[in-house]
Amino acid sequence: MTNLKAYYQGLYEKHGAEPAAVQHVSKEAQAVRFAIFLSLISNNDDVIDLGCGLADMLPFLRSHGFTGRYLGCDFVPEFIQHAQSAYQDDAKADFIEFDIYKDQLPTSYDHVLISGIFNNKMDDNRQFLDKTLAMSFAACSKSVLFNALSSYVEYQEPSLFYISPLNLFEECKLTLTPYVLLKHDYVTKDGGFPYEFTMQLNKTAAEVVM
Repeated sequence: MTNLKAYYQGLYEKHGAEPAAVQHVSKEAQAVRFAIFLSLISNNDDVIDLGCGLADMLPFLRSHGFTGRYLGCDFVPEFIQHAQSAYQDDAKADFIEFDIYKDQLPTSYDHVLISGIFNNKMDDNRQFLDKTLAMSFAACSKSVLFNALSSYVEYQEPSLFYISPLNLFEECKLTLTPYVLLKHDYVTKDGGFPYEFTMQLNKTAAEVVM
């Protein structure tokens, strides 16, 4: 994790407060991911953005009618300092430096939203993913929403971590909750390939609108 923190600190020093500092290709690609999350929560829910980076999700949510509390958590202090300064006028937004291996999430939030933190290759990717999902699911009152890179791709970048969405779906169904949603039909740019997926781990069954 120390090496990964230094990596992101280097990106921030190089790019400043831009999507490239948190390894997003563009704001448009970010928006696709954020819009999926937004479609699966209510505007007055309270959310934790785990691995919030520069907290780019916050203005996206606010601009689309989100009025709930927002807690941004990240292990890079420069990201948290930036977010605290940039969004200091948002009375419902807080930011904390957070280490998944050492700290505990508060239990007063409806959803934990996780975008992009499983993408970098690490020594313990599966253990990190499993620990993060279990901790997040225990903390939330409604659901955990996360995205990850899919193994259903034609090419894999050696520095990135890819996982079978089907295997992960089964694992989550068997160990965390029977109420799992898998979305693997979107692209992050026109003409692109669906190289990632989003999954929602719900505490209860989804309501069916007749």
